[in-house]
Amino acid sequence: MSVRRPARRTRTRTRTRTQLPSTPWLFLAPGLLISAAFGLYPFLSTVAHSFTDARTLTGGRYVGGANYRELIHDAMFWTGLRNSLLYVLGVVPLLVILPLLLALLVRRHIPGIAFFRAAFYTPVVASVVVVGLIWVWLLDDRGLINALLERLGFGRVGFLGDPWLLLLSAMAVTVWKGLGYYMIIYLAALAGVPRELHEACAVDGAGAVRRFVTVTVPAVRPTMALVGALASVNAFKVFSEAYLMAGPTGGPGGEDTTLVMLVRQVGTGLSGRVGYASALSVVVFVLTLGLMLLVLRASRREDGA
Repeated sequence: MSVRRPARRTRTRTRTRTQLPSTPWLFLAPGLLISAAFGLYPFLSTVAHSFTDARTLTGGRYVGGANYRELIHDAMFWTGLRNSLLYVLGVVPLLVILPLLLALLVRRHIPGIAFFRAAFYTPVVASVVVVGLIWVWLLDDRGLINALLERLGFGRVGFLGDPWLLLLSAMAVTVWKGLGYYMIIYLAALAGVPRELHEACAVDGAGAVRRFVTVTVPAVRPTMALVGALASVNAFKVFSEAYLMAGPTGGPGGEDTTLVMLVRQVGTGLSGRVGYASALSVVVFVLTLGLMLLVLRASRREDGA
């Protein structure tokens, strides 16, 4: 009996070891199936439709790269690309720096700071549709901001009538709505910065600005890269703010149309060009992925330097 027991235990352990590797996949299977059904399949379907002339009510036929060749000669595509790139250039630097400054402010223990913490985060949880409508009302020719400008002796400003002012107004809404979200990310990063570093710099006579540059920024640089990547992707794919403020036509003459707005304009309706809209979507995906990789690579170079 003493000789057979170790053999039985060895067989049991061997069976258990062979059965364990498949167990995690059983838990992952539901999530993987959902991701494949609502993520992978639509993406592959979009890529397949981009090589067809499919419309909303017709299946379409294979046309090769005709949709992509048409993009090159489409003036609205270049307008949307210009506006999307300008959106990134105007929004991302502000969403990298301003939330960090807000995070440093709300970490201070001063009277009433809890109110400001809630106030800064409120736009994040607010509906983007409600936020867009509020800002349209504020920036309208008869809105509150123009009324205040008239009271102060200035003339009315056509925030929603001028293409460039309209684009800048949409950028301002995006920055205002995203400040609280990225502030929370910075607060988590600042919690890991040792207080001893700030105390040592203070002993050496460094002021607040010097401590910010030499201690805070290097400590949160990976988080700044993450925020920059997230903000770049969200800014390049902007739709709601620009759509609500510029309207379905993309502002005066369509000059404020972004790439995602163009996808919506082309691909919807009874006569929507699904194939061409799919090609636009694929181009937006490739450009977004390239932009994100570019931001991450630039941050790695700075870390290496």
